[in-house]
Amino acid sequence: MTAMKQYKAVSADEAVQVVRSGDHVHISSVATAPQVLIEALCARGRRGELHDVYIHHLHTEGAAPYADASFDGVFQHDAFFVGSNVRKAVGEGYADYIPVFLSETSKLYRGGYVPCNVALIQVSTPDAEGNVSLGSSVDATLAAIEHADHVVAVVNPQMPFTYGDSVIPLSAIDIFVEDDRPLHSVKPAEPTPQEQAIGQHCAALIEDGSCLQMGIGSIPNAVLACLGDHKNLGVQTEMFSDGLLPLVEKGVINGACKHLDRGRIVSTFVMGTQRVYDFLDHNEQVLMKDVAYTNDPFIIAQQPRMVSINSGLQIDLTGQLCADSIGTRIYSGVGGQIDFVYGASRSEGGKTIIAMPSMTLKGVSKIVPTLNEGAGVVTTRAHIHWFVTEYGAVNLYGKPLQERARLIISVAHPSVREELSRAAHERYGKHYHD
Repeated sequence: MTAMKQYKAVSADEAVQVVRSGDHVHISSVATAPQVLIEALCARGRRGELHDVYIHHLHTEGAAPYADASFDGVFQHDAFFVGSNVRKAVGEGYADYIPVFLSETSKLYRGGYVPCNVALIQVSTPDAEGNVSLGSSVDATLAAIEHADHVVAVVNPQMPFTYGDSVIPLSAIDIFVEDDRPLHSVKPAEPTPQEQAIGQHCAALIEDGSCLQMGIGSIPNAVLACLGDHKNLGVQTEMFSDGLLPLVEKGVINGACKHLDRGRIVSTFVMGTQRVYDFLDHNEQVLMKDVAYTNDPFIIAQQPRMVSINSGLQIDLTGQLCADSIGTRIYSGVGGQIDFVYGASRSEGGKTIIAMPSMTLKGVSKIVPTLNEGAGVVTTRAHIHWFVTEYGAVNLYGKPLQERARLIISVAHPSVREELSRAAHERYGKHYHD
């Protein structure tokens, strides 16, 4: 019998019968969310077969119907990060959020802080040794598999076979379902002129031989687009997307100077177009690791010249950065920002960069005298080092409050600098000077 025949598949409807009322269910994250199982689980909910089922995951792509108000009392969404597909439900109170560093999401399961009765996951087809791969997303799913009473896996030939912590034996899975729908894809956003300027400012801070962490979106893409003349860059990140590929193909990213995992790109999830999923498939240059490894600040700190590039929603004149909420309304989550901010700051020759446009798309300044009431401080004023907008880069580390205010105002949009200076004068008194 070949490895491909070492499991017996059942229907999705039959597979989700293992979920009982009161269970805690982990759903694999980002592009690997098993939609066929989610649909079957919600069908059971509509038929009145379940109540008080807790749903946990990092952010997922695609539909998240279990968070809909119509399932109030059936499913309770308590996720580790809030994506756009559940943001409205969280804001209305039909879904909820567990504040947690991304590096500690695995610990929630391994330490018993969050139970896991059923893990709903998606995997590649088996290899000749009878192993499957978690593909484009390991994150906290490996910990969920280790501690779940029942593991239900969708075997999908569209899932890339990746190496590292993503490889698990068929014996780790209890119930198999087959599906062949493509992974959810996200086309990279085109950077605006402001974001292109931010990319140039960030790239100027990155030395040859640096090890990079950056997320998804137009600002990371803009930074990567400016690194074509750099040499011997490495990657240890929580995620990457298509923007990394040109630098890999050009040999700019080769991991030659990394202390750990030399020559390898290390990540815990990947999201992008089919091109990046094809890049992952059977690519030994990429190691997909448990989030407890990729985001551990003490592992990150061992990479020399570690550079973290993250963003935020709002920053005050002392350097407090809000990155998870708009006022009291949760927008995303703590995520891995502090994991990498702290890790990079402890790295030999490392740099931690917060980069964001000075204004929102609606023309509201992201630089404010004080954060909005209820805003969550993700990166504290003690953690922040480099702060970058389209108007330049300033280093706040080791600077007293009044000098910080001057530096932050210097990279604010010109239309608000006078107003911010007045606020600084009111805060610090006659000794403050522009």
